Amino acid sequence: MFAATLTLESPVDYQVFQQHAGHHGKVTLVGNFVEETASGYSVEVRINELGKEGRWIKAPGKFKTQSFTHTMEFPSGGWYRLEVRINNAGKLTVETVEHVGVGEVFVVAGQSNSANHGEEKQNTMTGRVATFDGKAWKLSQDPQPGASGGGGSFLPPLGDELVKRFNVPVGFVACGIGATSVREWLPQGTRFPQPPTITSRLEKLPAGDWQSKGEAYSMLVNRMKQMGKKGFRAVLWHQGESDAHQGDSTRTLPGSLYRQFMTQLIHESCKDIGWEAPWFVAQVSYHVPGDESWPDIREAQAALWKDGTAHEGPDSDSLKSEWRENGGKGVHFSGPGLREHARLWAEKLAPWLQKQKAGRQ
Repeated sequence: MFAATLTLESPVDYQVFQQHAGHHGKVTLVGNFVEETASGYSVEVRINELGKEGRWIKAPGKFKTQSFTHTMEFPSGGWYRLEVRINNAGKLTVETVEHVGVGEVFVVAGQSNSANHGEEKQNTMTGRVATFDGKAWKLSQDPQPGASGGGGSFLPPLGDELVKRFNVPVGFVACGIGATSVREWLPQGTRFPQPPTITSRLEKLPAGDWQSKGEAYSMLVNRMKQMGKKGFRAVLWHQGESDAHQGDSTRTLPGSLYRQFMTQLIHESCKDIGWEAPWFVAQVSYHVPGDESWPDIREAQAALWKDGTAHEGPDSDSLKSEWRENGGKGVHFSGPGLREHARLWAEKLAPWLQKQKAGRQ
């Protein structure tokens, strides 16, 4: 006898969908139902929380092909235990996803201090923070998939702080690449007169100038597109060390060009994903004790806030030696430094998020 099968492609375990004003979010169901005698069937869904069973909600219409896609409004919250069942002439086939959330989702990019180069690995303490690696979702435990490095990041403690403040799950899409200049993140073919210290993602032209190969840009845009239109709240950008005060002064990027290139990166990425995603830009140029800030880059970052290109991120240059690795001698954060970095991000994000949730765009 032929057995009916139901396979869900979306949502998957620990997936977080972006909430919108009104404390709801759109959850997309994508699946495949195979049954020998199925000529038309209905899709029904229920969400359960804290051991309480919800009511079954029928998706409009009859489904006749093996594959189905349907978008439903879910209330903000979770983790929900999601059940999807197929009703085929009274015969029921059920599939369950144990952890589905509607909350806040962020794309995180930049260089090492946006990635997994911290001294101490961090894990979510609330159990309500997840991360997406481009293929699957999982609980947020360092190292974050999709970003460089094998150490710690500020993302699990940042997610935990936002969970505590807003009581919704938080999801991250980590894209940071250690030691990168903003020049390496530009679209393919963008030219500039001088390269950064590392040139593997660049190409030298016959005339002597340089251009980006576009590898980091393409990766970032593809990860953003995977979330769908308005499928994440904002991009969190933490980068600047590799453009500030280099040992070879010809590799230092003037602040005017940093501002120009960041403006280009933000505008072109939004154009390519088809919607105006907000960006938060941190103020960052720290290297080691005695080389703790570079005014030209810091002013360029602040200029992006002032002209409305980006929102104000935290001043991580303020986290000096006691928050840094190797007993305060390094550029990366110690365990306490990662947690303090997360707190500074939360202080910038929380008031803005409150306005977005209330619909005051």
